[in-house]
Amino acid sequence: MTFTHALEEMMFLPTTKEELKVRGWDALDIIIVTGDTYIDSPFIGASVIGRYLAKAGFKVGIIAQPDIHTDRDISRLGEPKLFWGITAGATDSIVANYTAIGKKRKNCDFTPGGKNNRRPDRATIVYANLIKRYFKKTKPIVLGGIEASLRRIAHYDFLEDKIRRSILFDAKADVLVYGMGERAVLELAKRIRSNEDFKDIEGICYISKEAPDDYIALPSFEDVKRSKDEFVRMFMIFYEHNKVVSKKGLYQKTGDRYLICNPPAKPLTRAELDEIYEMNFTREVHPYYLRNGKVKAQETIKFSITTHRGCIGECSFCSIPIHQGNIVLSRSQKSIIKEVEKIASLKDFHGYITDVGGPTANMYGIECAKMKDFKKCIKKECLYPKICSHLKISHKSQIDLLKKISIIKGVKKAFVASGIRYDLVMEDSEYGEEYLDSLIADHISGQMKIAPEHTQESVMKYMRKCNVKYLLPFCNRFRALNKRYGKKQYLTFYIIAAHPGCSSADMKKCREFFSKKLHSIPEQVQIFTPTPSTLSTLMYFTGIDPRSGEEIFIEKKIKGKEEQKKIMVHKKRQKLRR
Repeated sequence: MTFTHALEEMMFLPTTKEELKVRGWDALDIIIVTGDTYIDSPFIGASVIGRYLAKAGFKVGIIAQPDIHTDRDISRLGEPKLFWGITAGATDSIVANYTAIGKKRKNCDFTPGGKNNRRPDRATIVYANLIKRYFKKTKPIVLGGIEASLRRIAHYDFLEDKIRRSILFDAKADVLVYGMGERAVLELAKRIRSNEDFKDIEGICYISKEAPDDYIALPSFEDVKRSKDEFVRMFMIFYEHNKVVSKKGLYQKTGDRYLICNPPAKPLTRAELDEIYEMNFTREVHPYYLRNGKVKAQETIKFSITTHRGCIGECSFCSIPIHQGNIVLSRSQKSIIKEVEKIASLKDFHGYITDVGGPTANMYGIECAKMKDFKKCIKKECLYPKICSHLKISHKSQIDLLKKISIIKGVKKAFVASGIRYDLVMEDSEYGEEYLDSLIADHISGQMKIAPEHTQESVMKYMRKCNVKYLLPFCNRFRALNKRYGKKQYLTFYIIAAHPGCSSADMKKCREFFSKKLHSIPEQVQIFTPTPSTLSTLMYFTGIDPRSGEEIFIEKKIKGKEEQKKIMVHKKRQKLRR
């Protein structure tokens, strides 16, 4: 089979001129430029947005990880008729390229061959400049993806240790689509095609010479750069109105212009979410890029299923609420089953679904009794400091889903590899034990991931993590069920060192808790990384708890951060390892 015939059969979105010829196209409507390689998968944002636009009738192409020093890649598909779309990829490029202590990462799971040599720092800005270098007075440039979402207003950048202005100004782009983006970007494409004004579309940001009268003013970029108090005030307004229930737009003066942030886009309906995941993804790396080597991320996502989006946890250090949202949108069981059946029919499928989950696996199907009236909950959190009484915690739909997946022809095992919120399991008096029983019996492959993150209440309050009171009962139940089934399966604990408010003394107490109470020492310990636009990053930069106004300890020295991690993982201290 020739290269052309292979492309025609698999029908990726085009990334070469040859593919345009196969389709009989002379030009594209939209070209998406991404910092990840092109994996045609529902787990890859550029692929999802590209296919969603293509399904609506637009001609869409993808340029992945372009050479930033020449026009060889960026000019490959010509100039789009409507707009360029830019994403740094599945991760903020600074987070992707640097460790928590500022060292350059050597490996990248989203690059062919695995070497971290294709995604530039500040990829969104670099790609925008690359386009403008070779296409003068080109079509609009639209930013999207997690890097754009997290950096859409003035934000702290840990690599430079300073406040940067909105990425829209530095990229000199025309529009920024924040959040998951399907609804906003489709409407944007329609408006640009029809030559209509698009500045009222929900879920976008743009730059203006004037501020809207009915929008909320954020402290200016100059003010937040000068004053930490103003930065705190800006962030708290932003965070409150980032929630999907907000109908308030925001603006921020920067120099003599204004960043305009429209209200968040309406959440997708279940039917719309199903439609997205039922699109005809090949689930493969495009052959043009695969020739440069295998892509490690593909091994994880090819036979995995996304059951839902968003997270109600709102942990202080997590960027999911800023990008995916702070509500859970669950797919229908029918749609998920249809996707599993498609995976089971693939030639190289050997019977194992590697993950059935989402940001937190066991949030699938968990809803709020006030779902239709979110305005009452705009300042209320679902899980911290305690689980809200209006939250309907039931694992029944997840139990039923896993049972249905397990009997699909060709499926030997369906694993839940995403993290589990153990507090939700323990609070589900009706189905929690049955859910845990089913996971241990049939749906974990040697280990279950849970993320207490710490054990000291003085630190966990800044993380907004659940009380440690749930941890011991859960671990005891986990071990008892393993004993019942005669299995040797383990809990993998995720811990954060050097989080705002955490000292070396706190880490010693954390280690002691695991050693004495759980007879185990966590190995998955990571140093806190200040990610743009999270509450933890706000605390890291300001040294202030924004809720109480109190000053808190911040470990900013690299030696101190490394010491906190060593307290948990140093080999000489691991007398009680499994």
